[in-house]
Amino acid sequence: MSRYTVERTLGQGGMATVELAEDEELGRKVAVKRLATRLADDEGLRERFLREAKLAAQLSHPNVVGVYDVGEEDGSPYIVMEYVEGETLSEVVAREGSLQPGRAVDLLLQVCAGLEHAHAAGLVHRDVKPQNLLLSKDGVLKIADFGIARPVVGSELTQIGTVLGTIAYAAPEQAAGGQVTAAADLYSVGAVAHELLTGWPPDGRLPPDVPPALEQVIRRCLATDPNERPQSAVELARELAQASPEPPTQPLPPPTATVATEVLGHPRRTIHVSRRALLGLAGLVATTAIVVGLALASAGRDETPPAQPPPPAQPAPAVVLPRGESPSESARLLAEWLRERAG
Repeated sequence: MSRYTVERTLGQGGMATVELAEDEELGRKVAVKRLATRLADDEGLRERFLREAKLAAQLSHPNVVGVYDVGEEDGSPYIVMEYVEGETLSEVVAREGSLQPGRAVDLLLQVCAGLEHAHAAGLVHRDVKPQNLLLSKDGVLKIADFGIARPVVGSELTQIGTVLGTIAYAAPEQAAGGQVTAAADLYSVGAVAHELLTGWPPDGRLPPDVPPALEQVIRRCLATDPNERPQSAVELARELAQASPEPPTQPLPPPTATVATEVLGHPRRTIHVSRRALLGLAGLVATTAIVVGLALASAGRDETPPAQPPPPAQPAPAVVLPRGESPSESARLLAEWLRERAG
């Protein structure tokens, strides 16, 4: 910790203390989260605490608090994180009361963007609540505290009756100690939305000034059956934006495709691929087909060089290339078109 000079305590909970510190090497403010001294001897808690750093360090997104460093001092582990100067959504609601629907949607869209990034990396947060949503002074919301995060696959709790996460925002399957998937985080977003719009945790009631379309989205999130909730953070963001009484000022998170693969006889794995990557792959396939088509066309032509040098090149007339319903169909039609012109 010689690199970090502690200035003051930012907050203290049952498991850890968070302090504001100065990173002397890089000259920036950071937040240092320390495991409570009385818990440092508990190997299970130490592992859980350090897992937070490892999981959160995998994420790099504007709406997720970044992790910079991890270490240990006097037998107590600590995590060095991005310092967000601002307040939690819990503090915002405590000060302002219920928020206007348009503003609430803008904040929720940022939550969805951060969760989409985490889910694409294979992580479920499991403790999305206003206290873990930090709003910076410039209006950027960041999700904090991945301390109880779990991989999406195989995320059953190890002890029956053990509940990780704040019960008021936990999905029913999580509260019951069952399997927890990304749908549990979307339930929590619905609970947060309820609190932003009412000023209190979800109790089944929403004020009459909440637009019916927005109320319907929230109730879908709070469905007991995970299959009845939005199926992804992107889908939820789209529904929130459409239900907002005002045009959202926040962009929707980019969609992430899920591709199931089976490699060398191993069980299927789910791989998350960005739309940009899929488009790039489609472009590569189409380009490869074009190159093959050109090669086939050239193979059937007389390659004997002309006796006279060719005339100066003239501007080529505009042509319309054939296009199919899919990249592979377009490539096939283009290859046929090239062969016809070569013949």
